[in-house]
Amino acid sequence: MIMIKKYLFFLLLSFSVICSAQVYKTIDTADYIQRKDFIKNYSVNNELLIKNLKTQYSGKTGIELSKIYKEVGKNFEKQVKNKDFVFNSVFDAKVKNLLERLRKNNPQIPQNLKILIAKDNTPNAYCFADGTFVINMGLFNWLNNDDQLAAVISHELGHKITEHTMKSFLNLINQDQLDKLVVQDIKSAKENRNQRAFNVLKNRIYRKGAENRKQEMQADSLGYAVFKNSDFKKNEFINTLKRLEDFDTISPRTLKIETYKKYFGLPNQEFKDKWLKKEDFSLYNYNNFNDKLNKDSLKSHPEIALRITNLKKLFPELQAELKDEKASESYAVLEKIARMETLPNFYHSEDYGVGIYASLQFLQDGEEEKYYKSWLGKCFAKIYEARKNYNLNRYLDRVDPKNQSESYQQFLNFMWNLSLDEIKNIAEYYQKES
Repeated sequence: MIMIKKYLFFLLLSFSVICSAQVYKTIDTADYIQRKDFIKNYSVNNELLIKNLKTQYSGKTGIELSKIYKEVGKNFEKQVKNKDFVFNSVFDAKVKNLLERLRKNNPQIPQNLKILIAKDNTPNAYCFADGTFVINMGLFNWLNNDDQLAAVISHELGHKITEHTMKSFLNLINQDQLDKLVVQDIKSAKENRNQRAFNVLKNRIYRKGAENRKQEMQADSLGYAVFKNSDFKKNEFINTLKRLEDFDTISPRTLKIETYKKYFGLPNQEFKDKWLKKEDFSLYNYNNFNDKLNKDSLKSHPEIALRITNLKKLFPELQAELKDEKASESYAVLEKIARMETLPNFYHSEDYGVGIYASLQFLQDGEEEKYYKSWLGKCFAKIYEARKNYNLNRYLDRVDPKNQSESYQQFLNFMWNLSLDEIKNIAEYYQKES
């Protein structure tokens, strides 16, 4: 324990020095040996899992399950090779510690869990059949303390303990077989074949959504049961859901016009008001479009407010409203690191447009100016290459008034209004600045 405290103190001290000097160094992903070993072990475990599935499930079901898990394994290994995860990072020890605290009074938690931290800014986590537990870096940035991170882990353990993924795959296979019979019947019919075929698809999607929503509720209940058996503050489970609800519903920070003028009025290129001109969508009436699918039925997760109500009904001790606990020093360090990794993560996933938008928000808030200016340069350089190669749509969204905030629409209009040379000038200026 003393050694851990010394390590944390050193980490806190070194990180404060790094931040004050504004020379934050991004997490090193030169971990070829670790990735190679991980893929080797994962591949062996996945093959063993597939072999056991063939033994456990005979006939068509076993064959289809094998295909699914082979494809899942193939895609996951591709992600690992692509450096979508970091190994032996500063986050690992925290997650392992929280898992041990959860496991202390919950022997049903599997012992074979392996932690992976994903370079993903969304606050999410998931677990594979072999026990690989993935925690997105975005959770550290979005949640407020250890207990809230433990709550998310508990929820995912709820999925793992009840084998929700396996059950979903089995339901999918069974539904496939039923739908094939219905499709054969449709083919033999002479009327309304298109509508009947669409109804099959619609009902299948609705059933999947309903199944997923039910599983989320179950994972909440079982996850909380695990959580409350540990030494965490019970109400932080509810606070976690509220925090995640904020992620889904909170309006993005508005980029001010002054911010555009401040960072794009350059010595060698004056700011042009025409860059801010917005595309006119006033003649398009979105109400004329009627969705053929009910959006509520498509949702894979129930509304968080409904999940909170359900938990409070099942567990009366959650009725009280309590404020979020203050973050521990060790969590605050990780939260800051995750925040600083936001731009490297966007860059890694080739979300260059979103990276520029996020950089401007950080700069507008007065955070780490030198650091975020350097990322402006890097992202604009990629945007320049994309524009030059006629594939900018791959890295920069088009304006979509129905689904985007006013601020983000303004940003996209600005970006699309820039000429190739203007983008190049901005990229070169901020690359030299850094």
